[in-house]
Amino acid sequence: MLDSDVELLLVEDNPQDVELTLNALREHHLANRVHVARDGAEALDFVFCTGAYALRQPDNRPKLILLDLKLPKVSGLQVLERLKSDPRTRTIPTVVLTSSREDADIKTAYNLGVNSYIVKPVDFAQLLDAARQLGLYWLLLNEPPAR
Repeated sequence: MLDSDVELLLVEDNPQDVELTLNALREHHLANRVHVARDGAEALDFVFCTGAYALRQPDNRPKLILLDLKLPKVSGLQVLERLKSDPRTRTIPTVVLTSSREDADIKTAYNLGVNSYIVKPVDFAQLLDAARQLGLYWLLLNEPPAR
């Protein structure tokens, strides 16, 4: 897949959650152009075209980032802070999709500029529905600003 094809960046370290989320997106034909980053450092390298992704074109940013909070190397909140503090990436819709219901995490994420905060449904049918709604809204209905 060419990096210009990526529409959705899924940042998730749990292989089971990656597979469940990708299956849910596939079920609704929203997983054709997904890139998975397994930790916060990889997510930042992908978005900012550094490290292993240094040859990526910086203008080919994802249309949506689904971000877990509990990540190795760089936490999801640190990723979010970096994304929302940079004018090049500030407008990329970023949705926290995490198991954390901690009030402090929710408040911090919104203070940093997250577009939406969703606690991962435990039930597969609910996850399918959540992925469908996320994909339909953020990838098809939402009108982002011009790059």
